[in-house]
Amino acid sequence: MEVMEIVLLGFQNVFTLNSVLFVLFLVIYILTLVGNLLIIILVANIQTLRSPMYIFLTQLSSCDILLSATMVPNMLHVIINGGGTISLTGCISQFYVFGASLSTESFLLTVMSYDRYLAICRPLHYTSIMSFRLCFQLIFSSWLLASIITLIITPLVSSLQFCGRVIDHYFCDLAPLLELSCTKHTAAELVDFVLAVPLATIPLFFIIFTYVSIFVAILGISSSAGRQKAFSTCSSHLTVVCAYYGALITVYIAPSKGQSYNINKVASLLYTLFNPFFNPIIYSLRNEVIKIHLKKLILDCLRII
Repeated sequence: MEVMEIVLLGFQNVFTLNSVLFVLFLVIYILTLVGNLLIIILVANIQTLRSPMYIFLTQLSSCDILLSATMVPNMLHVIINGGGTISLTGCISQFYVFGASLSTESFLLTVMSYDRYLAICRPLHYTSIMSFRLCFQLIFSSWLLASIITLIITPLVSSLQFCGRVIDHYFCDLAPLLELSCTKHTAAELVDFVLAVPLATIPLFFIIFTYVSIFVAILGISSSAGRQKAFSTCSSHLTVVCAYYGALITVYIAPSKGQSYNINKVASLLYTLFNPFFNPIIYSLRNEVIKIHLKKLILDCLRII
């Protein structure tokens, strides 16, 4: 019998807290959209923020909005109903958008680390190297490469024949989908391994290399005020990188069978719900320029009201 619909169990073990979780996650979702939209609006409307660093930040916010809009509404539906269903087509589509947005965020964090490396380690050559043309080329390449990589895996997953229809999760991830298959899925697993491992490790190693260089350059600054100012320009990005890869590593090292499914689901909340929520907060609290313009924007809105 052909499977046309997938059942998502959600958080069955905390069924009594579903109403509380629904309200909490709904508030976080709304604040995520508002926070990331504010970043985009600020950069788009304020001339002094139209530099590569802030343009990259708007793309990260756009990626967080896409990821949240893809994952959270369906998750809220599953939570409030104690479970839910999604068509197989919708499930595969969710997997694609989720994979593409998560991969794009990885590439964007990598190019942002390169931007900070140039700003701190090669300040005299920054404007000549990090031109707006290169900035937009890096952004376009990040979105395109992530889309292509995910597009290679998705048709292999959709071509599988599914015997089961129940996923003990709140969204359609690769591992639960492969477990539903009654056909050999070696090709899908192999392609995922060949693509996902370099996708995760190469950007991470590049970021580590850039930050080692950045820290060496900062330590070479003679004045403490200069060192503090240099570090403040990259502290927000470093915090976001740690949160992003920390969540991915937690999900990766957590076994995906038996009782540990609950650990995997909770860990997945880090990058599907909490990271997109905290990213604009981190950049707002640690960036004085954004804080000043954000306060001004809020005051202007209050005057209009």
